[in-house]
Amino acid sequence: MTFLKDINDASKLINETFYWAFVSPFKGRGIRVRASISEMVKAGYNSVPIVAVISFFIGVILALQSAYQLKRVGALIYVANLVGVSITRELGPIITAIIVSGRSGSAYAAEIGSMKAAEEIDALKTMGINPVRFLVVPKLMALMIMLPVLTIIADVVGIFGGFLLSTTVLEIHPYSYFQQTVNALLVKDIITGLVKAWAFGVIITIVGAYQGFKVEGGAEEVGRRTTASVVASIFLVIVFDLFFTALFYYFT
Repeated sequence: MTFLKDINDASKLINETFYWAFVSPFKGRGIRVRASISEMVKAGYNSVPIVAVISFFIGVILALQSAYQLKRVGALIYVANLVGVSITRELGPIITAIIVSGRSGSAYAAEIGSMKAAEEIDALKTMGINPVRFLVVPKLMALMIMLPVLTIIADVVGIFGGFLLSTTVLEIHPYSYFQQTVNALLVKDIITGLVKAWAFGVIITIVGAYQGFKVEGGAEEVGRRTTASVVASIFLVIVFDLFFTALFYYFT
């Protein structure tokens, strides 16, 4: 019964969030633009350095590991194909989502959970302010926009990491690597990654908000829900990544 109640509560939150985000603006209740921009800065702009550094290292590692196998058959040039396609379709979106879920998803759960514990959520309701519209929708808008942007940055920096290693350590000609990458990448590879990133942004926001609203008690419960939000976000990101990968595999 607890599981069914959790599903019911999550469904209500999703329904309410999407109503205030996509339906109410057409009924004269606009989105809080300034709050959304503030959330974009916190979740997106401030995440750029860590996303860029980790993506660069992922690109280098991927190039090294693929070169280890490909040099046996004299096909080192195909390192460019493997790095480009792997990062744009899979590693770019998923690494970015894991970083953001640990960084911003946990912050959402902690912020809303602390407000719930301090009865600030009840105060908002008393003043006639819907807490989902006030707190969750700006966060949702921020991640739906910024996660694809961060994914593009991760793609570019990751491919550059593979390029740098390949042209120095593996001694592949820079122009050959560039041409191979351009030939290997298709528009659908990039679109696949961006669609995944958009969906991951929705998942991270909903999970963080849900865990925050479920807080009952003090600081210990806030910490527990914050941890649960990160674990659940990463789990659902992996599950939905599998779903989208299978979907694009069979229908593209």
